[in-house]
Amino acid sequence: MIARIDSHKPCFPPVDQALDEPDGLLCAGGNLAVDTLLKAYRRGIFPWYGNNEPILWWSPGLRMVLTPESLHLSGRMKRSMRASRCEISFNTDFAAVIGACAQVARRDQSGTWIVDEMQEAYCQLHGHGYAHSVEVREQGELVGGLYGVAYGKVFFGESMFSLVANASKMALAALVATAQFDLIDCQVTSRHLASLGAFELPRSQFVQRLAELAQFHSPPSWPAWGELSGSVDAPWAGASQRI
Repeated sequence: MIARIDSHKPCFPPVDQALDEPDGLLCAGGNLAVDTLLKAYRRGIFPWYGNNEPILWWSPGLRMVLTPESLHLSGRMKRSMRASRCEISFNTDFAAVIGACAQVARRDQSGTWIVDEMQEAYCQLHGHGYAHSVEVREQGELVGGLYGVAYGKVFFGESMFSLVANASKMALAALVATAQFDLIDCQVTSRHLASLGAFELPRSQFVQRLAELAQFHSPPSWPAWGELSGSVDAPWAGASQRI
């Protein structure tokens, strides 16, 4: 049995009470209000559920994370990004990015967990300055991107999508290069993320690290692209850049 939390005044149980099977399931119920979501994220908890299900909250036993130092892009990938004519931006169309993430077909998944209620909630978080998007456009069309929640020096990645080769990787590289975040939470393990340098942390270590970094609680400011494009290592150096 998992805990049920009140829909009006949700109070999350300790994360070490999460189930082993299914891994990380902590509780059900609550709401998706801005304050509730922020309370969850700074404790290492995130919502993940489908249509016709109650809101389910998770804190996996192993957490996949990425740091600016661990990000790995192959030489071939960097050359491909430098040759790209894609245009990268921050926070210019959050709703379009989360909508595209909800619609893209994914291997071994039927439907989407980014239900309408989730999209509305994260758009509200965006309006309050906590949820952010990176957009990748080609000839003006949105072809890739990612979105997530920023709290302190942690970016909690929620989802990404690509309609052309390497678009989501370019978005991730741009996010990491902002140098605003010491830790990027990727939530669950995947080979794709591992190939980019993401690694697993036990829940206890993740929560401890989160407590250190979340004390910087103000929503971060996002630097102008001019502060980033001077690096010879910038993998999108051949692409257009704007904010």
